[in-house]
Amino acid sequence: MNFIMQKVIVDINFTGNNFCAHAPILPGCVSTGSSLAEMKKNIQEAIVGHIEISLEYSDPVPEVFKEEYELEFRLTTEALLIAYSDIFTKAALSRITGINQRQLWHYASGMRKPRPAQRKRIEDGLHKLGAELLRIGI
Repeated sequence: MNFIMQKVIVDINFTGNNFCAHAPILPGCVSTGSSLAEMKKNIQEAIVGHIEISLEYSDPVPEVFKEEYELEFRLTTEALLIAYSDIFTKAALSRITGINQRQLWHYASGMRKPRPAQRKRIEDGLHKLGAELLRIGI
């Protein structure tokens, strides 16, 4: 019998100074961090604390938290571009996605929000790169 761990979606935004996360399944459960790694750690702790307090006060807890679960992080385009800006230059992202650098800067700064088609181009470009990297035999 295969056990499939349930996923809990965590949405991540960038607020101009910090990353901010919330789990839509747990209204009011939010956290921030100055880096993506810090924010992920903080939201994990916030979720555990939120569940403990809910149980203490006999508040309802979603079923997913009664078993093992894993967090699935969904970053906004702005959060993604900021989080990985030290890994992917705008020039590299432009080559991967076909979106010009100036437009990528607008997305990263939050000046503009990408249309769904542009988000898809960024996602597809990064997935294609990831698939190529997975095929490398070292």
